[in-house]
Amino acid sequence: MKLISLSLMSLIFSLSVFAKDGVGERNLKRERVIGKIVKNALETYHYKDLKINDELSKKALKEFLKKMDYSKQFLLAEDVKALKKYELELDDEMISGDHKLLNEAVKISRKRIKMADALRIKFFKSQFSFDADEYLQYDPDKRDWLKNEKAFEDYWRKVYKQQVLGRYTQYLETKKDSKDPKKIAEKAKEDKKNKKKKKKKVTKSKEKAVEDMTDAELLKKAHATVDKKYKRYFSRILKEDRNDNLEKFFNAITMVFDPHTNYLPPKRKEDFDIDISGQLEGIGAVLQEDGPYIKVVKIVPGGAAWRQKGLEVDDVILGVAQGDGEVVDLVDMRVDDAVRYIRGKKGTEVRLTVKKPDTSQKVIPIIRDKVQIDASYARGSVIKHKNFDFKVGYIHLPKFYRDFGSSDKDRNCTEDVRKEIVRLKAAGVNAMILDLRGNGGGALEDARKMSGLFIKKGPIVQIKSHTGQIETLSDTDPEVQYGGPLIVMTNRFSASASEILAGALQDYGRAIIVGGEHSHGKGTVQAVLDLNRAPLISMFGKSMGALKVTIQKFYRITGASTQFKGVTPDIILPDPMAYTKSREQDLDNALPWDQVKPKKFSPWKMEFNLPLLKKRSAKRVKNDKRFQKIQKSVDYYTKRREDTSLTLNLKKLQQEDIESKKIIEKLKLGDENKEILVSDFEASIKSHQKIRKGDEAQWKKDFEQRKEDWVKALQSDPTLEEGLYIIDDMLRTKAGKKLSMVK
Repeated sequence: MKLISLSLMSLIFSLSVFAKDGVGERNLKRERVIGKIVKNALETYHYKDLKINDELSKKALKEFLKKMDYSKQFLLAEDVKALKKYELELDDEMISGDHKLLNEAVKISRKRIKMADALRIKFFKSQFSFDADEYLQYDPDKRDWLKNEKAFEDYWRKVYKQQVLGRYTQYLETKKDSKDPKKIAEKAKEDKKNKKKKKKKVTKSKEKAVEDMTDAELLKKAHATVDKKYKRYFSRILKEDRNDNLEKFFNAITMVFDPHTNYLPPKRKEDFDIDISGQLEGIGAVLQEDGPYIKVVKIVPGGAAWRQKGLEVDDVILGVAQGDGEVVDLVDMRVDDAVRYIRGKKGTEVRLTVKKPDTSQKVIPIIRDKVQIDASYARGSVIKHKNFDFKVGYIHLPKFYRDFGSSDKDRNCTEDVRKEIVRLKAAGVNAMILDLRGNGGGALEDARKMSGLFIKKGPIVQIKSHTGQIETLSDTDPEVQYGGPLIVMTNRFSASASEILAGALQDYGRAIIVGGEHSHGKGTVQAVLDLNRAPLISMFGKSMGALKVTIQKFYRITGASTQFKGVTPDIILPDPMAYTKSREQDLDNALPWDQVKPKKFSPWKMEFNLPLLKKRSAKRVKNDKRFQKIQKSVDYYTKRREDTSLTLNLKKLQQEDIESKKIIEKLKLGDENKEILVSDFEASIKSHQKIRKGDEAQWKKDFEQRKEDWVKALQSDPTLEEGLYIIDDMLRTKAGKKLSMVK
């Protein structure tokens, strides 16, 4: 990253020379500057040795068309033909700034969107009939571009019809459930659980409840709802700004290099920084679009809004002002644009004009503060199974977070995991589980450092650059934070840094890896080039965005890459999400698997009979009804995934829904296992938040709900329970007890 930052000076120099060749010296457009830097950075630093030329331009056009119309629902075949005349010009337009392709594509796209909106008005003047035996193919890979305007009209008629049919059947189902004694009891139980102590005055809706409507009224409601939905949808995409479209153009080119290289316009760069650090500065509220409005759906415990207590869930934010400045209207604004007015520096004031559920309006001033995204942080508990006499320390790590913009004293995941280990060891645990399921990676430095918490010292990962140079990152600290029995859990969403950690601990024989058939398979390193930090760049505009570029590739100390293939667990369990096409090898232009020379290292002394542990686990899984259901569920959803043709016939859809619900009901895993006891969670949560004086009662109330959700999730997890059985086998093997096969 430092190398790339230093090289910005040479890139800017090349821009200056470029300008003097007659393109416009200081009058270079911002887009031209971005294009030149992105081109030079890609050709100089990307792991693939590619040149942005006519050959690459051809491939990039295909990616550009996907980004402009991935679902093939707007562009006609004639539009695609018109745009293909630019297939050799993307490379030239990138550095000239004369974006003829982009301008033409945006013009055509807007025209087609307006056509689709006009068809919406036409078709929703009357109601759809669902008697005909029609189908809608929604998979774009199974459809060609729309042949002409007649095909365009027929396609959108089916889209609107399918959406109304889907909404109508939902309403009918809700109405049916309202008369089902079992459903009534379940709803009453849920309402009682979620009942708020503080009652709000809510204006009674003039519209009838769904359960009180006739079928004809429900159909009319479905039409109106879908009509309004698409009116808002078209309005929103027509408001896409130049940065949104530039992102599509530049990323059509970066996608040819690999799927993880992206140009990040200013707002995407801001989101990326928040994601990697796990914190932002703002008010601490989760917002979402609700029709034309921005609605509050969650108040983050410990955040500024939580402490101020004026803003509440279900409030609608109508406007925002910076202190006593002018109010900006948020009605009809996209939520990702709205939050950029609401976020701001710690210590500054934002004033929200809010409409309460009782329709009253109120101006709520909030002093912004750091908002820690609690769901991103490591957390742990002590877990005990009633059948066993040992305790297990369980640590869940959602991502490898680190605030690169701050000092080492600020939060990072390695330090948080270390604290969890210390706390759990003090609780007297006999073994530990580190859960990396769903962990998409993050800071490479923490993959190295966290590995060192479990081994004495040695190489952790090899990194190969685009020049062929190989660097080895090692743990040089001989201290072992935890040296006992260890399981690491992974699944197909465990990626990047997760795979480095899991792979290193597996290679050393330090941990038993348990999980789905493979991890994700992302074995590449990205550096972020902040265009705003380039010397002299301010003359072209303050907000330039950033380039995330793949510069290196990971290799395990055995020499095998984690790229494409991922990490194969020692003990493989059925993965509930195995039906999804979500791994690295499912992505276009993914870098291939290969290998380099292995490194010398000293394996951890394995105290367990791994082959026997695998056999015993396989036997348990085979006899476990929940794992049987998981496998049947995967088979069912895999089949459903391939069936991409939707019926537009009401009777057929209702019959399909009945059959589907029967199958899904049979495949439910059942209630949580109360024999799994979960404790010592409060200390873990408190370590993430500073509870200010006077906030204790509110914090405790919020904590109880989080604790309930946490315990329920762990007690409902068959993979975690099998992990406890594997640990039982590990501990008994370590104690010298003979293990027989499970009966």
